[in-house]
Amino acid sequence: MFLRQYFRKENGQRNAYWALVESYRTERGPRQRVVSWLGLLDEEGRLGVQQAAKAHGDEKQSTEKQLPLFEYEDESAQPTWVEVDTGAVRVENCKQFGGPWLAMQLIERLGLDDFLAKHLPPGREHVPWSLTAMILVIARLLDPSSELHISERWYGKSALPDLLGVPEDRVDDNRLYRGLDALLPHKESLEVHLKNRLGELFDLEYDLLHLRCHEHFL
Repeated sequence: MFLRQYFRKENGQRNAYWALVESYRTERGPRQRVVSWLGLLDEEGRLGVQQAAKAHGDEKQSTEKQLPLFEYEDESAQPTWVEVDTGAVRVENCKQFGGPWLAMQLIERLGLDDFLAKHLPPGREHVPWSLTAMILVIARLLDPSSELHISERWYGKSALPDLLGVPEDRVDDNRLYRGLDALLPHKESLEVHLKNRLGELFDLEYDLLHLRCHEHFL
């Protein structure tokens, strides 16, 4: 059994009424008949009737005993959806997630996270220099700009504070500049690492590979 909506004009108005309909077979083929006229129903009422009309067990066994219509008198039927006034909805504190997440996947494939953790071991600083370097790398990839712009405008609007576990108030331009200083002594080792990883990923053989770094990065 299922619910069907019927419309009727009354006093120039088009009103919707509901009926409980049953399908059955005849010699001339399948037919349908109205079991009960239900009149006007709100969402909760329609869901209650639908629940009561469902058969026990396997849906293919159409001869199964059906639930009594008022078995759920003491239970409130829960809507499967709700209406939302989109005009009253607004977006707040939107974070850029896709780009930072993809950049972190690329860093992982390159083994750059392991390289940074190995060559920039944590010390007494609040934020490990390896994470600071990752912030710089991701920012250069997604939105090349100054360290001041990264710290004051870009980092907090990205999902990196959650992805890296580094709060927004821990990232400033001074920390980013010091991160560059910490990374600079490992420039040659980083170039060798990237060259080798590139060959492994793409099965390349070459005698010379030119890696070009941003003039303000390394």
